[in-house]
Amino acid sequence: MTEMITADLVDLDLSAGTKEAAARSLAERMVTLGRVTDLDGFLADVAAREAQMPTGLDGGIGIPHCRSEHVTEPTLAFGRSTEGIDFGAPDGPADLIFLIAAPAGADDAHLTILSSLARQLMDEDFKSALRAATDAEAAAALIRGDEPTPEPVAAEEAESPAPEPVEPEQPAAAETFKIVAVTSCPTGIAHTYMAAESLENTGRDTDGVELVVETQGSSGFTRLDPAVIAAADGVIFAHDVPVREKERFAGKPTVDVGVKAGVNRPAELIAEVREKAARGETTGRADASSTPVDNSGESTDGYGTKLRKWLMSGVSYMVPFVAAGGLLIALGFAIGGYEVADVKVQTLLNSFDWGSTTSWAALLFYTGQAAFAFLVPVLSGYIAYGMADRPGLVPGFVAGSIAVTTNAGFLGGLIGGLIAGAVVMAIQKVNVPAVLRGIMPVVVIPLLSSIVVGFLMFVVIGKPIASLQSALTDWLNSLSGANAIVLGVILGLMMCFDLGGPLNKVAYAFAVGGLANPTDGSLKVMAAVMAAGMVPPLAMALATTVRGKLFTKTERENGKAAWVLGASFITEGAIPFAAADPLRVIPASMAGGAVTGALSMAFDATLRAPHGGIFVVPLIGNAWLYLVAIAAGTCVTAALTVLLKSVRKQPAAAGQPEAVQAPSQTVTVAEPEAVQPAKV
Repeated sequence: MTEMITADLVDLDLSAGTKEAAARSLAERMVTLGRVTDLDGFLADVAAREAQMPTGLDGGIGIPHCRSEHVTEPTLAFGRSTEGIDFGAPDGPADLIFLIAAPAGADDAHLTILSSLARQLMDEDFKSALRAATDAEAAAALIRGDEPTPEPVAAEEAESPAPEPVEPEQPAAAETFKIVAVTSCPTGIAHTYMAAESLENTGRDTDGVELVVETQGSSGFTRLDPAVIAAADGVIFAHDVPVREKERFAGKPTVDVGVKAGVNRPAELIAEVREKAARGETTGRADASSTPVDNSGESTDGYGTKLRKWLMSGVSYMVPFVAAGGLLIALGFAIGGYEVADVKVQTLLNSFDWGSTTSWAALLFYTGQAAFAFLVPVLSGYIAYGMADRPGLVPGFVAGSIAVTTNAGFLGGLIGGLIAGAVVMAIQKVNVPAVLRGIMPVVVIPLLSSIVVGFLMFVVIGKPIASLQSALTDWLNSLSGANAIVLGVILGLMMCFDLGGPLNKVAYAFAVGGLANPTDGSLKVMAAVMAAGMVPPLAMALATTVRGKLFTKTERENGKAAWVLGASFITEGAIPFAAADPLRVIPASMAGGAVTGALSMAFDATLRAPHGGIFVVPLIGNAWLYLVAIAAGTCVTAALTVLLKSVRKQPAAAGQPEAVQAPSQTVTVAEPEAVQPAKV
């Protein structure tokens, strides 16, 4: 097996000033060795992972990493910076940077080696040795774990070892507090094992504590012995992805946090779980304070935060059904015209004509409709799943199905999912005899919760929700003139405010929900939302093209990728620009998004597909005017971005040597040809 790190993958004098530049510099070494096939594609995957959670760690460590289809074999590159590079760690810049590249289908052996590096990073001696390394080969050997040549002094010291310390007697009365922990992160390569190592080390150093960790990494996980879990006095979850088989740990004092908390403050977590045990706090049969879809899992989350996560759980599972169903229906209409909806299903079954475009169009149309039929039940089911884990699935799907039956639609599914999750959570709080616990999740909870949900949806709230859904549909259909334009402005602002964040997702979910029962108004909303979401990355690409000197080299490279990302309706393509200069990029993006949303509504553009960008233009109503709306918003955002950045640069062009101070930002003025970006 080729070594994952060699001297050619080590840079002991990394001169990059930003994390993007550092990743590019190290990735270029991987490209040179044939370990990475597409530099920009790989860096886009690295940036996407970085956007999920900063990869900086306390102690001067930066570990950008990702899985990518552009990686040919697992590879590690190391860079040492004298100035330090900001990777988002609480204690400041990182001087030791490890770029970890794993193929999309990396095998367990490779991932095990990479995870062992993550554990090494918790060793102060290892980090000190890397900081003292004088040549690339020595650094690579140290990282690989090759045996170093013993120093003469060390040999002399070995001849007269210090006497072994005498272990003091432990008080016989002190009872060991047993903790089981689970660690996991989105890629399952680095943070997962660093958190495990940190917790294990702290547990060993804490009197009266015995701690074991289950790492749920990329290569799967080995379950802790059920007897070990049963004997545990407390549980720590340090995770950024769902804990698998979480029900194994129910009924114990539990601390639920993000994975970085496990790396940075293990002693606090151990103390917290011991305090919870002392107070007698335990979780129910399923932990209601956190869910399988919590990304942060912070136990201090308010109800509003939890509600948003529950709703996003349902939306995230629903979107693939919308995407597949919407595109199939749109393709059916594009191939066979709107009359394909008049073709009977029985006709399609009995007399499918292989050479007829109408038959193929009808096939696509009805397949899309079949996918769409799951939309509301999936939304409702996975909202309940987000609240109550697997016991919430049955009543959640039942609530969604009833919402469809009663014409309560998207809104009914949303409310029904929340009700189903709440009912299950209430049932789980009831103490039942041990003999019944085995059948609770399989029989009792699904049965009782379905009865309650069915009664509430059919008898109590079904009709009012259906009336509200009908009123919303009528309102969308009646939108015209100024009202439609105002809605377009609002949707455009929401899509561009946080560039793929919660507010963006709310606007997108609102538009996608309308596709469940498509009307002229809901199709206009979908068109406006997608158009506005395309503006920020396209505008950044345009701005870096027309006024490249206002941007760093890294940003100009990102601008090239932003053309494709924007055209594909991937709003997150503008995040690197907004992160570097939010006070200029975000307001400019919102202005352009508002213009595009308003124009799309004014032009009566419609869209049946929930995604696709310019690649679904043939499926858009009033396509040419729709493209004009996108172009107008792109030009507005690009022009405002250039204007705001130019205003910032004017003092430098005038030759003023001082640093210019502005509220909430520091701008360092340098040579006219090497103006540095603002740091906000």
